[in-house]
Amino acid sequence: MRYGAHETLVAPARPTAALGRLAAGIVMTMALFLALSILWSGLMPALFGAEQWMRMMPGVTAAATPVGVLINLFTFALLIAALALSLRAVHRRGLLSVVGPLPDALRQFRRALMAVAALYVVISLVPLPEAMAPERNLAPGTWAFFLPLALLGLLCQVFAEEVAFRGYLQSQLAARFPSPVMWLGLPALAFGLLHFDSGTYGANGWLVMAWAVGFGLAAADLTARFGTLGPATALHLVNNFSAILVAAPKGQFDGLALYVFPFAPGDEDAVLAILPADIMMLLCSWLAIRLALRG
Repeated sequence: MRYGAHETLVAPARPTAALGRLAAGIVMTMALFLALSILWSGLMPALFGAEQWMRMMPGVTAAATPVGVLINLFTFALLIAALALSLRAVHRRGLLSVVGPLPDALRQFRRALMAVAALYVVISLVPLPEAMAPERNLAPGTWAFFLPLALLGLLCQVFAEEVAFRGYLQSQLAARFPSPVMWLGLPALAFGLLHFDSGTYGANGWLVMAWAVGFGLAAADLTARFGTLGPATALHLVNNFSAILVAAPKGQFDGLALYVFPFAPGDEDAVLAILPADIMMLLCSWLAIRLALRG
């Protein structure tokens, strides 16, 4: 059975598979995340000084500076903490139960990461049309200085989203509903809705959301197929590394990008032109991980 390994993640969810428990867990996680985020925000003036923090806030809000991006990325650690508390209180299980066996998860993560990273390196050698060619953003020395913290923050961000959507939500739904349409589709749809932003993308907001749904389906399939969050986390990490730390659209989360594309997310024609390449990259990455882990 192609999803037989998924049982590793689904079995711990069965004792508390009632939809009421799932709703309570989601509400508790969101409430805790909000409370922790408020505390996190309150710590910033004390950490940086009130006047310095006021000067930093625009860069943090827009993620337009290196420190602003780091603060945004590390905020996702609060989501991991909130989910861990909710899992224990509502479902009587630990965070690792939504990750899978740790040795297997780490082994799969490494192999998947190498496969997708190699694919991205090869694709990066293909020249882009002049109108799409990225421009230098950060000085290489500055980028390298922030890179270790940026990688740690990026890992927090992608791992938080994977444990929430592919670990927790997917496993709880799979324990309640036998059909993959429910436990693959609903988390992917929720992930897509989280990325819907018509204010930023204009008329392309729905297309960007559709891409995010496709990403959610690919990550969900890898999680169910291999029984851990390792492959999906690797896919997510390389994708976001490329989009946040290597080349970002100008004016959106570009504070730590080595390069920026010469268009803003609101440039509907440019975004529409680049989306097919993003879709093909997602498909190739998904296939590369499947091939890397099939043995």
